[in-house]
Amino acid sequence: MGALHHIILDTDIGSDVDDALALALILGSPEANLLGITTVYGDTLLRARLARRFGKLAGREIPVHQGREQPMSGRDVWWPGHEGSLHDGLENETVEEESAVPYLTRQVSERPGEIDVIAIGPLTNIAAALETDPAFARNVRHLWVMGGGFGMDEAEHNFRSDDHAAKIVFESELNITVTGLEVTRKVEMRKDQLALIAAAGQLGQALDADIRQWWAFWNEEWNVPHDPITVLTLLRPELFTFSEAGIVEIGGEGEFAGQSILVPSPTGTARLVATIDAEAVADEISSRIVNAGKLQLHDADVQ
Repeated sequence: MGALHHIILDTDIGSDVDDALALALILGSPEANLLGITTVYGDTLLRARLARRFGKLAGREIPVHQGREQPMSGRDVWWPGHEGSLHDGLENETVEEESAVPYLTRQVSERPGEIDVIAIGPLTNIAAALETDPAFARNVRHLWVMGGGFGMDEAEHNFRSDDHAAKIVFESELNITVTGLEVTRKVEMRKDQLALIAAAGQLGQALDADIRQWWAFWNEEWNVPHDPITVLTLLRPELFTFSEAGIVEIGGEGEFAGQSILVPSPTGTARLVATIDAEAVADEISSRIVNAGKLQLHDADVQ
């Protein structure tokens, strides 16, 4: 096992299934110490309850903090309507009283330079934390972001949804690694991987159902695991190469709002994931999620 990573996961879990996959991957990684989860974008209470449920399915009691619902951009929230629909009794799941932004700023101020934040939704909570406490940027060890599409003509969902927040984050002094669509789209999750996950206890069964729901929503039988890939850039960096440091600029208007480019700069604090070992990453995603399900089964046997 490598060095222990102390992690806070900031997520819009519940729409695209890859947020749940990313959470499961963390739970199946012995070198990851998940301190807590913050939710962002839309019905963040529902998202928080769903995150709690997935943690419990893996045999874990994880503190979850409800975050900002409305993006700073003022854009309407994209809400397909299937969020949490396969999980009965979510209203009974408890979440922490402390909301996401004060939780984030407090945690990293108490342990400066020790905590990695993985942000796999719109960057609203992260931008709000920077505005609330300017020391947040230097207290976070590193920010790992799923977002953007570099060298592409389209705007990626997370950056487009709250381009205002993205600008605040990338204009800060945070040390940031960004995994964009041009990298994540090189990996696909298909039926063979799904069969492995589905066999991994209650957690695997729940993920299987949510994945199939997501596939049906798009009328496909595959998906791109954007967010699990982002988690692996922290946990398994040897499977990737990274760009030189630079400054991420956020621009565009309308449907192109949130377009992103990296301007190389020796004073920049951001870098991009440049290349990926797609086959090894796909295998790592499956094996770690399966491990999370097995850990839950083992805990149940011990009790």
